[in-house]
Amino acid sequence: PSADDLAEEMEDVDFEDEGAEEPDAEAWESEDDEGVEDGMEAQDDSEVTFSLHSASVFCVSLDPKTNTLAVTGGEDDKAFVWRVSDGELLFECAGHKDSVTCAGFSHDSVFVATGDMSGLIKVWRVDAKEEVWSFEVGDLEWMEWHPQAHVLLAGTADGNTWMWKIPSGDCKTFQGPACPATCGRILPDGKRAVVGYEDGTMRIWDLKQGTSLHVLKGQDGHQDPLTCVASNQDGSLIMTGSVDCHAKLVNSATGKVVCVFKMESVTPKAPIGEGEEAESNSVESLGFCNVMPLAAVGYLDGTLAIYDLSTQSLRHKCQHESGIVQLLWEESSAVVYTCSLDGAVRLWDARSGKMISEYRGHSAEILDFAVNKDASIVVTTSGDHQAKVFCVQRPDR
Repeated sequence: PSADDLAEEMEDVDFEDEGAEEPDAEAWESEDDEGVEDGMEAQDDSEVTFSLHSASVFCVSLDPKTNTLAVTGGEDDKAFVWRVSDGELLFECAGHKDSVTCAGFSHDSVFVATGDMSGLIKVWRVDAKEEVWSFEVGDLEWMEWHPQAHVLLAGTADGNTWMWKIPSGDCKTFQGPACPATCGRILPDGKRAVVGYEDGTMRIWDLKQGTSLHVLKGQDGHQDPLTCVASNQDGSLIMTGSVDCHAKLVNSATGKVVCVFKMESVTPKAPIGEGEEAESNSVESLGFCNVMPLAAVGYLDGTLAIYDLSTQSLRHKCQHESGIVQLLWEESSAVVYTCSLDGAVRLWDARSGKMISEYRGHSAEILDFAVNKDASIVVTTSGDHQAKVFCVQRPDR
């Protein structure tokens, strides 16, 4: 039969569950699994699928205390708190009128905060499943809980960084340049925060005084908007990533740039034709390893770069077929996780640069993911309107 005949036959096949009773459908399914390499949905390695969202799911966080609850937010203007073990809904964080792009639990899992693009932030008490606080800021760029206190930090498109005590709502603002505060992170000491801006500058703020301790701009800053910031475990080093494809390592005490990691641009795969744009590249995510002096940087062109901090050199380049959306290090090993636009989660051994394993199940790009404390599960969210839970525990660990 020709490819067209086969395609027509395929169209007639019902892949729904009810069809699985017929032996015919079963035969089709097994053939399908063997033969489909590039069909994303052919393989599903997940244990649990959460499918209450009706549009792309943008963000996920796990409750830090027990790691048993997840909160997800999506393009359907909804956020849900649900159980990781079985996908059971605990409660909906109702009342958002725009895409929920930020969601997270407080350090002790008492509160969960949800924020939408328009700047409406709500905080819920998890055990009572009720809203205890809400506030409206300008367009929201990012949001983060304080690591030791019921304090919430958020960056907005007008350049401000906001800080609230929850649930009292006492508020402080840190005024940045007149451009979006694109990313931010509270440092481990809980006293300072690092904020990156669209104009390429980075500031370290004293949260108590409300003053800016260090400003990196011009040559010290980035040439393009910052996309991500991270700090190492003791907060002595900060790393910033930008659309300019550079990652800068900064001493947080002095505000001085220690070194710059530049990705040599990869040669274009094909000559660029009339009106075609060169493939753009940028730093999308970065993070420090807790157990070795290593840092990982994930790029939009699919490169995962592992840098050795002691020699300030590139140690490994791990290539993905498509862009990296986010990366996370395991808490107590040199394993780094990536999620990418091809819908897969991958685990990499940063010492050897080799891929350890790969998990699939989404039929669209993964937009966010979280790893639990003992690195036994990964929760992913995707453009396919679903969140999934993958068990990644390996016998050798």
